[in-house]
Amino acid sequence: LEEAAFQLQQIFRIDISIALNILGIESMRAGHSRIAYSCFKLAADRGYSKAQFNVGLCYEHGRGTEKDLEKAAFYYYHAASSCHPMAQYRYARYLLCHRPESEWDRHQKAVTFLEQAAMAGITEAQAYLGVFYMRGLQPKEKRGLKYLLLAAKNGDAQSRYHVGVCYEKGLGVQQDLAEAMRHYRQSAAAGNRNSRERLRV
Repeated sequence: LEEAAFQLQQIFRIDISIALNILGIESMRAGHSRIAYSCFKLAADRGYSKAQFNVGLCYEHGRGTEKDLEKAAFYYYHAASSCHPMAQYRYARYLLCHRPESEWDRHQKAVTFLEQAAMAGITEAQAYLGVFYMRGLQPKEKRGLKYLLLAAKNGDAQSRYHVGVCYEKGLGVQQDLAEAMRHYRQSAAAGNRNSRERLRV
């Protein structure tokens, strides 16, 4: 009986969190950002990862509350630790952009979260990792190309352009100008200016 009561409490807690998060989303759409933030915060404090991510967004963009990147990172981290892919991407970006590069453990944690987000299908994480591996102090071109190709397949025109550059210059792949042109054309058709410029050249 105690176990059944505990299970009911858990279900009720989760259902309340889901309801609060939905109410927050609807409030944000209606332009009531303070109410939205309050709903997200209540659900986030109950451990609901989607609401934790939404609280992070509120703090990052100053919606319904003051803008505070450290608080945003705090909520992104909790959502990321519960395997929320977009939170993993945003928390990793925070670590890489707002923390000293000399902190190796933070750097490694950021890369791990980025790779998890990329493998979960987050195009932004795939694109970021592709460029990250290409431009590092010790470039890992094949790994970078792998992520650029994933992002390109998900419709990211800038990543498609970078794939063209890889084929044009032989970065992580055998040089192939015809293949480079194919990628530049696809990227240009999606509106990428850099690809249009490379095609003219």
